[in-house]
Amino acid sequence: MSSHHIVRDEQEPALLIANGEHCSDELLGQLLEWSPVVVVLDRAIWRVLDLGIKVDVLLGDFDVRADGSGLDLDLIRQQQYPLTVVHAPDQDKTDLEKGIEYLIERGHSAVNIVWATGRRADHSLTNMTNIVRYKNQIKVVMLDDYSRIFPLVGTYEKWYEAGTPLSLVPVGTVEGIVTEGLKYNLYDESLTLGYRSGNSNETTQDGFVKVSARSGDLLMMECWD
Repeated sequence: MSSHHIVRDEQEPALLIANGEHCSDELLGQLLEWSPVVVVLDRAIWRVLDLGIKVDVLLGDFDVRADGSGLDLDLIRQQQYPLTVVHAPDQDKTDLEKGIEYLIERGHSAVNIVWATGRRADHSLTNMTNIVRYKNQIKVVMLDDYSRIFPLVGTYEKWYEAGTPLSLVPVGTVEGIVTEGLKYNLYDESLTLGYRSGNSNETTQDGFVKVSARSGDLLMMECWD
C-alpha cells in the first residue's frame, strides 16, 4: 500500500479511517493519493499499520477493554513518526463524530471516510445517518466498495450515465423534494425514514440529475453491485 502526502492542501479532502469493514486496496490507494492528512480512529490503527500506510493523526478514547487490553501508544509512535495522538474521551459522541469535528476545527473543507460501514449494523447505521449534522460545516463523503454516501446540501446536480442506481434516503422526514432525471421523479414530495424512502431509484438516460429539498436531511447514495 502506497503512502500519501502527494498534496499538502487543506482544500483537498482529508481521509478518515474508521474501524468497520475493509474496503478494496484500490479504493483506499486512490483516496490516499490525494489526501493531505490521514486520521485513524482508535483500534483501527493496527489494521492500518499492517497496510504500511503513513498516518498523521490517531484519535479516540483509547479505553481499556474488559480483558485489560489497550493501545500501546509508545509502540505505535515508534512505527509512526511524526504522529499526533488526540485523546478524545467524550462518551456522548462516537469516534467518527470526534474525527470529523477535529478536522472542522483545523479548517479542513472536505473529508472522505472509509471503513465506516459493514461489520456491526448499529455502527454502520449510526455512522451513515450522523454525517448529516455536519453538512454545513464540511463536505463529507462516506465510501465503501459498493456505495458513495453524502448528505444533500442545497441543490445537487451531476451528470450520470443511464441506468446508474441512485438512492435518496431521508434521515427523519424530508419535505419538498424535487428531482429531475430519475426513473421515479419526485415533485414537491416528502420522504420519511421507515415509512417512505427513495431507495433503488436510477437515472433514465445519459445526462444531468437534479435533486433539491425544502427542509430536512437527505442522504444521497450512489450504489453499485
